[in-house]
Order: sequence, then structure tokens, then C-alpha cells
Amino acid sequence: EPVQTGILVVDAMFALGRGQRELILGDRATGKTSLAVDAIANQRRSDIICVYVAIGQKTSSVARVIDQVRRHGAPDRCIFIVASPASAPGLQWVAPFAGFTMAEYFRDAGGHALVVVDDLTKHAATHREIALLTGQPPGREAYPGDVFFLHSRLLERAARLSPAKGGGTLTALPIAETDAGNISAYIPTNLISITDGQIVLDAKLFAEGQKPAVDIGTSVSRVGGKTQAKALRAATGTMRLSYAQFLELEMFTRFGEKPEPRVRAQIERGRRLRAVLSQPQFQPLRLADQVALALAAEGGLFDAVPVAEISPIRSALPAWLDGSAAAAVSEVERSGTLDDGHKAALIAAVRELIESRSRKGAA
Repeated sequence: EPVQTGILVVDAMFALGRGQRELILGDRATGKTSLAVDAIANQRRSDIICVYVAIGQKTSSVARVIDQVRRHGAPDRCIFIVASPASAPGLQWVAPFAGFTMAEYFRDAGGHALVVVDDLTKHAATHREIALLTGQPPGREAYPGDVFFLHSRLLERAARLSPAKGGGTLTALPIAETDAGNISAYIPTNLISITDGQIVLDAKLFAEGQKPAVDIGTSVSRVGGKTQAKALRAATGTMRLSYAQFLELEMFTRFGEKPEPRVRAQIERGRRLRAVLSQPQFQPLRLADQVALALAAEGGLFDAVPVAEISPIRSALPAWLDGSAAAAVSEVERSGTLDDGHKAALIAAVRELIESRSRKGAA
């Protein structure tokens, strides 16, 4: 059963399931917190209680997150646990455990909870500080030997209970910071081995304006498409493979090679797919919107559309679908499945939107 984040690149390629642990990994200022806040804000449409744990984050950053959730999410179903940099190390250390304990209350009552821990790199540094002060022997990078156990016993509290236990779920989105993109450092590798997958954000992509700056090559979901809604899995069957092939072909053409027409067409389609996957913050997409965009991109509907036009089309799509394919939208949202009739209706609606915008541009 999926946790819909509203972010197409995540829901289409690295779907998050209820009860999973998915790591968000990246350098400083690459959009890690923004990705998590988008996921929290999108739960205003769901029955999930959100818990945001800030460990050693600047007060201004935490205030901004709280304000964003108030404006775009459901603050009445969110809990914020803040251990500021000025807090005692013991309080910073215990903050994520407190957050998971609160989330477990809802899980054990048969509800659903999502915990965002921002971030576990600072939590590990706090653990190291306490360990060195209490005379524990330092190990690799001066961390004590039990730092792996520290985070595994925390994150493995995320689970899906059996129906006999109430069927509640606790989903974890831990965040970790890397240094110069080095995901093989001690704490990132520990967390990668504990979690069910990782979403890696790349500083180079972020600087190029690709947001969310998800690195398709190093990000992975060990659960795969099993946690996706069936409609989205049917629509995005080959999307990740197509995108990965496009990135390789684009890299080769940078050396000045003139590709043959077939390869050129593949590159042009890949550029449009990249524009579809780029998404502004606080513009979440419903499941039906994501399915329609994926069907259009895979079916080549955007091939003749200028890349700059794709963002306005994506922004106008939800309202257009509500007017042109309301029955298909309600069925996909209700059941999470896609039959041939509703698939054709969504594709036709996107085609009409593209044609209407091209006519408007020509006029």
C-alpha cells in the first residue's frame, strides 16, 4: 500500500510503501528537507499522521518548515519535535526516539504514521559527543562501535502490523547529509544498509535547476514497484529504463557526435521526460495526474511540445482533468487501478490540453 508523496519522480520510480524505511541522502542545500516537507504536505489528502523530528537544525529552518506545513499541509495531523542546537546533547539524542514512540501510539491503535527525522547525521554526531565524554572507546571516524545499533534499533521500529494486531503502519523517512556526494562514508553506508532504499539528491543536478535533484542512477528502492498503486505501475513500466538510457545517450552526444535520427528522437523524448519529472515545491500531483503525465510521456504526446511548455501544461493538468475526464480521475483515485477505457480517457484529455495550448500559442 503506497504512501503517495505527490512527487512524480519518487512515486513513479522509488515508491514509498506504508511501513517502509526510505533514506533521503544528499549534500547540504540540495533539497532534502524540501522533499520530506512535500511528502508531509501531501498527506493532507490521506489518513496518515505526520511526525517531524528536527535534530540540531537552525531555529529559522525549523520555523520555515512549520510555516510551510501550516500553509500547504494539515497541521492538525502533524507533530513537531524540535531539539535545537542549543539543547543539551541528551535532548538531541533522545528526540528521534520520542518521535518514533509518539508515532507508534498511532500505529498500535490501528492508524498510520509517517516519521521524518532531520537529520540522522547530526544525531550520530551527538551520539559520538556523548560517547567520548563518557569514556567509550572511539572507532571508525571516532564514532563508538554501537552507532550502527543506535540507528538500526531506531529505524526498525518502522513496520506494518498484521490485521490481527490492528493493521497499523509506521513509515520512516530518515534524512542524512553527505559530504561532496560521498555516499560511502561511515554513517551514510550504515543507514543505507538499514533502510529499504535511498533517494539520493545530487548537487550538480540541483545547480542545473533540476528539482527535485534526484540522481536516478544511485537512488534505489529495494521493494520496487510492489508498493506502487497499480495504475501508476502500469503507466510507468519502462520509465526508469528509458530515462537512464537517455542520460547515457545525452552524455555521449556532449562530445560533439551527431546522432542518427532514431537516437536523436530518443534524446528529445528524454529531455521532455526530464521536464515532466521536474516539479516545483508545494505543487503535489494526485495519483490520477501522475498516471496521466506518465502515460503521455511514455506515449510520446510531448514529443512535439517545446520543453519550456511542459511546466505550464503540468500546472494546468489537474483542473483540466477534472473537467475533461472526471470519471477516470475519480475511479483512479478511488481504486488505484486503471482499465483501458479510463486510460484512453486520460490520454485523450492530455492530448486535448496540449492541442488547446498550441492553438492558443499560435493565436
